[in-house]
Amino acid sequence: MLRSLLIYFSKAEWARRLVTRWKIAWSVASRFVAGETPEEAIQAIKILNAKGICATLDHLGENVTSADEARQATEEILHILDEINRAEVQSGISIKLSQIGLLLDEEICEENLRLIVERAHSQQNFVRIDMEDSPVTQITLDLFNKMRRNGYADTVGIVIQSYLFRSDEDVRQLMAEGAKVRLCKGAYKEPADIAYPSKADVDTSFDRLTRMMIDGAMEHDIPRVSACGRFPPIPAIASHDEARVDYAKAYAEEVGFPKNALEFQMLHGIRRDLQDQLAAEGYPVRVYVPYGTEWYPYFVRRLAERPANLWFFISNLIRG
Repeated sequence: MLRSLLIYFSKAEWARRLVTRWKIAWSVASRFVAGETPEEAIQAIKILNAKGICATLDHLGENVTSADEARQATEEILHILDEINRAEVQSGISIKLSQIGLLLDEEICEENLRLIVERAHSQQNFVRIDMEDSPVTQITLDLFNKMRRNGYADTVGIVIQSYLFRSDEDVRQLMAEGAKVRLCKGAYKEPADIAYPSKADVDTSFDRLTRMMIDGAMEHDIPRVSACGRFPPIPAIASHDEARVDYAKAYAEEVGFPKNALEFQMLHGIRRDLQDQLAAEGYPVRVYVPYGTEWYPYFVRRLAERPANLWFFISNLIRG
């Protein structure tokens, strides 16, 4: 119930207007968001790189309402690719297709996506296409596959959510093609007829998909993380849940899967201790580093994911 309420708040414009006026809200949100400018985000990535941790940089924003907004978002994403290249940091980028026009017009979105992928390809960088809520799951996969077929198979990756029933078949198809997949549990409110309603079922699905991804990578010569740190291996396990992390490690060891071919991904500001531990053990670790002024929906979804995050926010709000 609490999670559903917070996901509702993440999309409510009235709640955004209210919360973003509170100075304390940004003070707490800055735990999860690297800053409002590319320069602040690049600095956060340099700190991670110094610890042997890679990054994926995300300019926050989604659900734009005009073609001009979609193009402006695209230009900002092209700019951050240039900034990553200039700074020579170990980072790719993550993007949401609704930010570059998916909900307006598929052709506009495809054109903007192609511009981003072409720029990344020319700079030897990597684009992770984030997965949003279920109404756009198939079209997101369709556009991802179109980029792969058009010569950018090494430049793009996708995200799969373990709470969706369809994810087994999606991962099966993606592994057959050697696609690079980031596996997460999912952060949206979905109907019970398409998604597992209980945490236990979502966890079981997550572990099953982890096995499928590791097995799939073994069928494709087990690609490792690139020396430059920008290109991930095939399986990227995105979780702060130690039980899920331990399961992935144990299964990889059982089947002889090398550490440098199994990447763990986590969010900026969450479980830094686990990030450091995994890096010290020799696993590739990549941190999702978001920045920008459109931080409100992302921040509220982080509160919905973990009660500890919500109580951290409330305690700071009370202290004022």
